[in-house]
Amino acid sequence: MASACGAPGQGGVLGSQAPSWYHRDLSRAAAEELLARAGRDGSFLVRDSESVAGAFALCVLYQKHVHTYRILPDGEDFLAVQTSQGVPVRRFQTLGELISLYAQPNQGLVCALLLPVEGEREPDPPDDRDASDGEDEKPPLPPRSGSTSISATAGPSSPLPVPETPTTPAAESAPNGLSTVSHEYLKGSYGLDLEAVRGGASHLPHLTRTLATSCRRLHSEVDKVLSGLEILSKVFDQQSSPMVTRLLQQQNLPQTGEQELESLVLKLSVLKDFLSGIQKKALKALQDMSSTAPPAPQPSTRKAKTIPVQAFEVKLDVTLGDLTKIGKSQKFTLSVDVEGGRLVLLRRQRDSQEDWTTFTHDRIRQLIKSQRVQNKLGVVFEKEKDRTQRKDFIFVSARKREAFCQLLQLMKNKHSKQDEPDMISIFIGTWNMGSVPPPKNVTSWFTSKGLGKTLDEVTVTIPHDIYVFGTQENSVGDREWLDLLRGGLKELTDLDYRPIAMQSLWNIKVAVLVKPEHENRISHVSTSSVKTGIANTLGNKGAVGVSFMFNGTSFGFVNCHLTSGNEKTARRNQNYLDILRLLSLGDRQLSAFDISLRFTHLFWFGDLNYRLDMDIQEILNYISRKEFEPLLRVDQLNLEREKHKVFLRFSEEEISFPPTYRYERGSRDTYAWHKQKPTGVRTNVPSWCDRILWKSYPETHIICNSYGCTDDIVTSDHSPVFGTFEVGVTSQFISKKGLSKTSDQAYIEFESIEAIVKTASRTKFFIEFYSTCLEEYKKSFENDAQSSDNINFLKVQWSSRQLPTLKPILADIEYLQDQHLLLTVKSMDGYESYGECVVALKSMIGSTAQQFLTFLSHRGEETGNIRGSMKVRVPTERLGTRERLYEWISIDKDEAGAKSKAPPVSRGIQEPRSGSRKPAFTEASCPLSRLFEEPEKPPPTGRPPAPPRAAPREEPLTPRLKPEGAPEPEGVAAPPPKNSFNNPAYYVLEGVPHQLLPLEPPSPARAPVPPATKNKVAITVPAPQLGRHLPPHVGEGSSSDEESGDGQDAERGGLRPCWARALSTPPRPPGAAATPGTVLGLWPAPQLPSTPHPGEHPGRPGRGVTSPRRTWRRLGCRTRLTSASFWTPCSSASDSGTTKL
Repeated sequence: MASACGAPGQGGVLGSQAPSWYHRDLSRAAAEELLARAGRDGSFLVRDSESVAGAFALCVLYQKHVHTYRILPDGEDFLAVQTSQGVPVRRFQTLGELISLYAQPNQGLVCALLLPVEGEREPDPPDDRDASDGEDEKPPLPPRSGSTSISATAGPSSPLPVPETPTTPAAESAPNGLSTVSHEYLKGSYGLDLEAVRGGASHLPHLTRTLATSCRRLHSEVDKVLSGLEILSKVFDQQSSPMVTRLLQQQNLPQTGEQELESLVLKLSVLKDFLSGIQKKALKALQDMSSTAPPAPQPSTRKAKTIPVQAFEVKLDVTLGDLTKIGKSQKFTLSVDVEGGRLVLLRRQRDSQEDWTTFTHDRIRQLIKSQRVQNKLGVVFEKEKDRTQRKDFIFVSARKREAFCQLLQLMKNKHSKQDEPDMISIFIGTWNMGSVPPPKNVTSWFTSKGLGKTLDEVTVTIPHDIYVFGTQENSVGDREWLDLLRGGLKELTDLDYRPIAMQSLWNIKVAVLVKPEHENRISHVSTSSVKTGIANTLGNKGAVGVSFMFNGTSFGFVNCHLTSGNEKTARRNQNYLDILRLLSLGDRQLSAFDISLRFTHLFWFGDLNYRLDMDIQEILNYISRKEFEPLLRVDQLNLEREKHKVFLRFSEEEISFPPTYRYERGSRDTYAWHKQKPTGVRTNVPSWCDRILWKSYPETHIICNSYGCTDDIVTSDHSPVFGTFEVGVTSQFISKKGLSKTSDQAYIEFESIEAIVKTASRTKFFIEFYSTCLEEYKKSFENDAQSSDNINFLKVQWSSRQLPTLKPILADIEYLQDQHLLLTVKSMDGYESYGECVVALKSMIGSTAQQFLTFLSHRGEETGNIRGSMKVRVPTERLGTRERLYEWISIDKDEAGAKSKAPPVSRGIQEPRSGSRKPAFTEASCPLSRLFEEPEKPPPTGRPPAPPRAAPREEPLTPRLKPEGAPEPEGVAAPPPKNSFNNPAYYVLEGVPHQLLPLEPPSPARAPVPPATKNKVAITVPAPQLGRHLPPHVGEGSSSDEESGDGQDAERGGLRPCWARALSTPPRPPGAAATPGTVLGLWPAPQLPSTPHPGEHPGRPGRGVTSPRRTWRRLGCRTRLTSASFWTPCSSASDSGTTKL
């Protein structure tokens, strides 16, 4: 039972059988949900503590609030409820005894323990086998070592150990010869020797005979070894060893049992001396040879393939004023010489003459991508000293433009004066091999060739800095597979890639290889694995992971194989949550955070096994027509991400390739969706089972350059999937001014922090701050204010007096702008986390405080919101910085207005890519000084204005757009700008309505909207009738959100969070009864200058609360199993039409 309770020794405290009120790995949020469903005072349960290993947490419901008590073991394994100082401690041997006492009244708890709450157990049927749909009925047998790990812990160049060779169960269970002979001796001859000793014998003849028989094979093996070493010894020394010669001559002579044992002992002694002597002889002989023989020629080392000069045919756009048309164009040829570090512009004239201009790499100042015209690029050249010239070129396609940019970036990086790179390229590959050896040629996988978003042929052969290969159902041995990967890369790139780590769990493997030049930049390598097979004990399903530091940037890679089956979506979700919680990777000091927040960049890939919820014939029809958009709307992974059940705030590139499963082996023209099984016919619909997702810290640089699958590797029923990424990295910073002194110390100061936490508890909270720029983590004091408008949500606030001032170890702005701050909100009663988040320091640097807004999550579930005001003060003498290589490419600011596809992006912040599947939530940083600035010229057709530039933004989960290479048709209005701050109050604060809400068509009769005055933002609230197309409220004819709401929202375009649907729902009429349920943790109205915060005077639901400058109203917000409210301003108490602030 110890293993079931998380720590040794807990089996005794639980008794012989775990009681029904004990929940092993239940999270805090899930415990509160179970108690809320019970709904009666005195309901209780016990779960494992999240803060102390081996401890428990007793959760009690009283007056709709959950109270948590920690149960701690002492040195003698007795249990006691943690009490205040001075209160006598009661000790118990088992949890049952403790619960029995506190079931009585007046024992010090908030109330007696009356009603035990049992968990919802859904055992799998006995015949449920979690094997691959297309493979055998039974899970494959594990190798001899269920999980193997090969990592370069001794150094990147250290030889990797060979893992144990898998053996059959019969070979493992067969007894060896010695055990058989010993058994026979003890069973029969032992009694004869005993009688001989009783008769006065001084030796044991039967034991001697037994030992001689047992060691007879050892005799022959030692003779073979001595014979071989004798030959090797003569190579370095012409004289033979007389002792060895004599022993070899006696090997065929008849001997008694005692003589055989004496001879064996002598041979072993001679072998020991002979081994040490032969090493000395060989060393002396080689030293003599090296002093007399001429030096041997050095073997020729193969250098990496040089990149040939690449030419691009372009047209010069000479009309810069009107961006909607291209004026008189001139044909140019742009030749990129990466090795030589120069760019040649060749212009062809009518009289066949050629005019060319050469620019070295240092004279190319900037590349400017057009957002509206996907194949247009501006290049800024340095003409003379302090003078630049910009030329705009039109490429043949968007792929050619991207290839040109990659080559120029490679050229700048190759000839940079910086010792460390600013940017690297990463290849991610995932493939379910179907328990079949791979074909000899897998080059198309390594080079990202095939279907979907692929690389241009110009850049396809450029080697990546890091290659990560994840495989499932891989029957090849670890060493053999690693050799195959290294050999394929060497043949392709002429580089000997270094293996950093390899981790295996049964037939799930992940291997990481890096360029030789990077091996000294890799450190802190860590590997781990998690089993999620049947009962979480079999490794046929699960995950393997590798993490490491590349200079100052942390990376995590997770390869998983989740539960199969069309109907097992819930089990796949649970597999993900188990892996997220149990995979042990990264910095151990960040154990309070799950792996989605421990790394600057986390890549998650593998056979996720999510399927398509559609009839098989419809799926096949859509695939034959290459119409993937309707299929992606019913993709289970997309639907679960929309509901925020898995991969919270992860990103995925647009899918533009056909489903990678389930093909007929040997072909890529037919899907083998029909399978006859003993239990009947099973249908495995074609699906995108194999996926690559990623999650990065805010304000970091990462771009997905390719995402697709091969079409020529046909040995498995899955196609290999590839993805390539351009990732910004930081170096191990060394300050030119040395360590910070007191006079030039940087400070991170907080003015206030406010969080809304999803909990029924009313305990106090504190915040822990973690960062690599801090010597150690810091804690705040407990919050000095808290309030609640609903039983299931709590707003907690910290003033500047309660928050610490953080002192970074280095004060240079070049160092601090790459740092991030991790926050976790913990309770004072159980010291358990109620939510974690990450904040980038880059936007916080300055002399004035800046606002940040982001979301709290815990164990993969969103648990609330947090916002605050902070500033990072940097000394004046340490303000020097430099431009990163990835900042060298920017977005055309002239086209970022009303006609652009997306709002402008601050330099250094991730640029939203057209067609990428972005996370539904994202972190935000919003300078307070910019909230009330006068907005730019409003866009036409009632389109909402773009959000402020200071907020980094990523697009929400939106339907797939057309391919990136397709230019925007002229004269067609671009779609409205995308934002993903899923909080209505944020849009009130920023003055930006949510883009997913349907906008009212412009009416000629409506009075024109007056222009906004300075420091005021126009806000348009959609009329209530806009929600008429939404499904009815829960309890009004709709069975659940999952059945009615999600599909319609996705079909209208965009994966909508629950509150977005509620935002367009009519508010409750004044005086109507409040809907029972929980309140979603959304912000009250923003606190404007000299205006009372409406959250402090909420009033009654549905009634406006009047303040000196604003009138506020509360709108109902419906979620799955919950109802909520938030504040939005209006000009009057009327609920009709549009209102303006």
